[in-house]
Amino acid sequence: MPVQSFFTARSVTRILTSAVLLAGAGVTFASNLNFLKDTPISYMKDADKKALNDAAQIALDRNKDGESSNWSNSGTGNAVPIHGTVTPRDTLKDGDKTCRSATLTAIAKGQTQTWTPTVCKQGNGPWKIRKQ
Repeated sequence: MPVQSFFTARSVTRILTSAVLLAGAGVTFASNLNFLKDTPISYMKDADKKALNDAAQIALDRNKDGESSNWSNSGTGNAVPIHGTVTPRDTLKDGDKTCRSATLTAIAKGQTQTWTPTVCKQGNGPWKIRKQ
């Protein structure tokens, strides 16, 4: 069964843009994403995002709250080595629906970047980012 992606460039951009807006930055600065230059996300290609998503899906299904799993982009074809961790937290269940926050960390060229989306799934379905 194919794993559906909850971790896309669009969702990362949405998370990061929201963080910038919450920090009080103006609309002009929020639309200028030059601050992402030389951060791990700027080196990630689609295959790298898929590797992170696959690792996140597995960690979210198997790990206890606070238990980290390592991931890397080894074998994706990207010349820039990227690695990090996925750590599920704060599991909440409501009937057939399960939600967790997840700390996703990526390290590339000495830079570390962290995202903390809240993800949910229905039954045995895939984890998807919860829209705020």
